[in-house]
Amino acid sequence: MRASLAVAAGLALAGLAFQLPAAADTREPRLDPRQVIERSQAAIGRPLGNHQLVDSTGAPLRLDAYRGKPLVISLVYTACSSVCPVTTQHLIDAVGEARRMLGKDQFAVLTVGFDARNDTPARLAHFASAQGVRLDNWRLASGDTGTVAGLLRDLGFSYARIAGGFDHITQTTIVDREGRIYRHVYGEDFPVQMFMEPLKDVVYGTTTTFTFSGLVDRVKYICTIYDPGAGRYRIDYGLVFGSVIAAFSLVVMGGLILREWRRAGRRAA
Repeated sequence: MRASLAVAAGLALAGLAFQLPAAADTREPRLDPRQVIERSQAAIGRPLGNHQLVDSTGAPLRLDAYRGKPLVISLVYTACSSVCPVTTQHLIDAVGEARRMLGKDQFAVLTVGFDARNDTPARLAHFASAQGVRLDNWRLASGDTGTVAGLLRDLGFSYARIAGGFDHITQTTIVDREGRIYRHVYGEDFPVQMFMEPLKDVVYGTTTTFTFSGLVDRVKYICTIYDPGAGRYRIDYGLVFGSVIAAFSLVVMGGLILREWRRAGRRAA
């Protein structure tokens, strides 16, 4: 239910997520919102190729370097003066909240410049400086035309060159530990819950492994909740206490059942 609500809300936001420069010629062909969303949603579950990019320092960056850790991908072009900076500022806030609740080393962030001809390392570095992107595990990168085009195909990202810039969907992508696209979040000012809930899924997992760390992650997953009054996430210690009591009760019940089973076995012998 949570996933379906997130997708539905994302689709609603997507209709407002296209950049429309005031100077654009209205006679230019526009992206069709329905086709754009269909293409974007079709990418869910798709593995990302091992594309090699170049980051803002000029260092090579292969996407397989992120395997084993969830990844958040945002798409911008550095000459953008309206939607991309606003989206990045909002993402900084959302990432800060996620790091506070989930841990700063639990996931990485990658901003990709999709204007391959112009999003050079120097321009990416300037964009990062202007927007205040200074968090650990957040890199900016782009690549040659063919590499960027391949990555955008994997992501289901749509854009078109128009006068004054690009017409494009505003899309933030959450990738799981195996490098598969798990969820897209749409809009430049998406609600933090739309971002946090799928990120919790890929950080903590949607299933429980019967290990101590697996059980701890499951408790964190259940007990990390959004407080609408405070406008932020918090740990619900009532749920933590209830989870501990429930787990203890299951252990005790299992012990009693095991003891009675052994007794029955001895009597039968």
